[in-house]
Amino acid sequence: MFKLSTKGRYAVRAMYEIAKAYPNGITLDEIAENQKISRVYLAQILNRLRQAHLIRSSRGPGGGYVLRKPPEEITLYDVLASLEGPVCVASCLDPSEGCDEVEECIAYPIWKKLASYIECMLKNVKLSDLIKTMSASEREKFAESVTLKCF
Repeated sequence: MFKLSTKGRYAVRAMYEIAKAYPNGITLDEIAENQKISRVYLAQILNRLRQAHLIRSSRGPGGGYVLRKPPEEITLYDVLASLEGPVCVASCLDPSEGCDEVEECIAYPIWKKLASYIECMLKNVKLSDLIKTMSASEREKFAESVTLKCF
């Protein structure tokens, strides 16, 4: 079954912490403690997010990680694509793998449509949406509104 990697889930959780602190920075230790993520693993993830130009880091007293753009301008798709690449629910959708049987494949249109729905949903959720204080029922309504935009 399709499953988001730990790396991707942790990246979203780390970006949530960085977005909450915006425009100020937050340290690696604070993110790791708040989200219960290994410092070593988190450092690797943050390095990838930095290389993708989603965050910047500074060393020394008062240093830490800060978003390069406001939380309203960064989507979950931006975060996940920087670590995972494009949405590929099947290897035939991966440009680097491809498939010679696409024309004859009965399921290919379904996999393609499923990937486009997932991509749409991720592109419609911004970090600013995650940091809004919402009750559980409000989060459900928000998720439903994003779903409706894509279907």
